[in-house]
Amino acid sequence: MIQKNMEYCKEEINKKAEYCLGCKVKMCTKGCPLGNDITQFIAYVKEKKYEQAYHILCNTSVLSPICGRICPHKSQCEGACVRGIKGDPVCIGELEAYVGDMGIEKQYQIPKFSEEKKEKRIAVIGGGPAGLTAAAWLIRNGYEVTIYEKYDKLGGILRHGIPEFRLEKEILDKQIQKIIDLGIKVQYQKSLGKDYVLEALEKEYDAIFLGIGANISAKMGIEGEELQGVYGGNELLEYKLPIEYIGKKVVVIGGGNVAMDTARTIKRLGAKEVNIVYRRAEKQMPAERKEIEAAKQEGIQFLFQTNVIKVIGANKVEKVECIKTELVKKEGEAREVPVDIIGSNFIMDTDYVVMAVGSKPEEGIVHSLGLELTSKGNIKIDENYRTSRKKVFAGGDICGVKATVAWASRSGREAARAIMQFLEEGKSN
Repeated sequence: MIQKNMEYCKEEINKKAEYCLGCKVKMCTKGCPLGNDITQFIAYVKEKKYEQAYHILCNTSVLSPICGRICPHKSQCEGACVRGIKGDPVCIGELEAYVGDMGIEKQYQIPKFSEEKKEKRIAVIGGGPAGLTAAAWLIRNGYEVTIYEKYDKLGGILRHGIPEFRLEKEILDKQIQKIIDLGIKVQYQKSLGKDYVLEALEKEYDAIFLGIGANISAKMGIEGEELQGVYGGNELLEYKLPIEYIGKKVVVIGGGNVAMDTARTIKRLGAKEVNIVYRRAEKQMPAERKEIEAAKQEGIQFLFQTNVIKVIGANKVEKVECIKTELVKKEGEAREVPVDIIGSNFIMDTDYVVMAVGSKPEEGIVHSLGLELTSKGNIKIDENYRTSRKKVFAGGDICGVKATVAWASRSGREAARAIMQFLEEGKSN
């Protein structure tokens, strides 16, 4: 399937590569959380030197076919593209995905940084984007790495939080296998706190990286949210709960990609009507623009500058009470904030309510670790990604890192570099 897609779009990809100006001041690279050398990899694409292009991306990322598909490019690399000032930006995401797919299809190897085997062992807890990247960077530098994963497959949010229509599992599986093939050991179906504890790993390993994510949906704190039929968007995507949507009405609250993903998934499962309710204006939605447009094309309705203030029902959801909002500039606020318009309340019938207004770590696990936490309940780390325990480092959503795959991956990479520095300093002491 990958090969067919690649052959189909090769001519188009070449045109899109030629559109890049090859700027000496690489604003696109500055806009990329991973710092990908975008103009250089595209320069190789122009010359049809795809393996060299792949290796350029591997200098900063091991998730190119994934980031090329699901990153919010318009607010990152493409949003900083010089071409975008007077026209359309370079299609950086498509080019990255193409090169990443080429790496899978042609079996290009992810290059090692060092062939020297280090006598140090690191445990990586969690096989999501942060954990996969940390593990890859460590083993590429000669360290022995074991990933502890609670499921029977790696991927984390990539597997359990992003629908198939946005990220094909064939692509995900093959890219993860490339990473494992670097020599990483994996302990599957091992849950932290159930099958092992942090203290035991501290005795067995020279360092530990925590990348267990934060996939518990935040509550809104409104009346009626405890009723049957109120769900969290993260849980619906991760656990694929067996809910009957056919012919039903659903309200999804939120404006990020989780809201788009849950709404589009539910619509595909047969819901009669899906409404996304967002308290700000459309232009303020954090979701990727292409995801918003796709949702509209699929028949999902949007209620902007609207807030759900109450869920109504006897035992189960029957209705929601909403109120219109206006955007007001307040002193000390970087952007306009939504303020309820008194008297604009209205009622909507609905069968289910899905809250996609943010996520948080699983409190039971986080508190059991004995690590210092932030005021928001995230694991507290210093500038070197170290926690309050000497050998334990952390990154990704569990630390409150910006919730995109690229930012999670970057934190895993930088934490790996900090771990290496820590281990090398230990050798000299």
